[in-house]
Amino acid sequence: MISPRDIIVIGALAAGAIASWYLARPDPGDGDAPSFDTTHRGYYLKSARILGTGPDGGLLYEIQAERAEQQDDNRVSFTDVRMNYSPRSEVPWSVNADSATIHSDHHRVVLHGHVRAVSSEGFSGNDTEIRTQYLEIDPENYLAETNERVQIRIGPRSLTATGMLASLKDNQVKLKSNVNGKFAP
Repeated sequence: MISPRDIIVIGALAAGAIASWYLARPDPGDGDAPSFDTTHRGYYLKSARILGTGPDGGLLYEIQAERAEQQDDNRVSFTDVRMNYSPRSEVPWSVNADSATIHSDHHRVVLHGHVRAVSSEGFSGNDTEIRTQYLEIDPENYLAETNERVQIRIGPRSLTATGMLASLKDNQVKLKSNVNGKFAP
């Protein structure tokens, strides 16, 4: 049998539970209350492998990245990036960068941070390395361009310049300004 004292204790506990729930619930008019946004934020991939196709629909290039994420402005951003042309294209260049971006309405791959392009069959048939902090690649036309400082090593020769336009398929480079070089005999 329940004593009157037990009924009073149970009633006090129930009143305390209701009061604590009421005080702890978020106020609908409170701007600090967390809100849940149900809009679609896009996708993300870990250990991503993205294949780019040419005008004929065949494989043109491949991008491997630690992470790929769709952004709100119709672009995909990548981190820890490696880009290679397909063997069919006969472009022997591989490009690494900290990050990259591809806009859905542009046909360029924009690489940022510690960009390094390497080829064992590069310019003049020598091992070639291009380093810069920013590089835009037009994969369909095999062009790489920057207006930033660039360092180019062709075999034992080394050049620095501000800006560059390189044809990766033809192994030709045009330096834009402030060209300095070091040529070993």
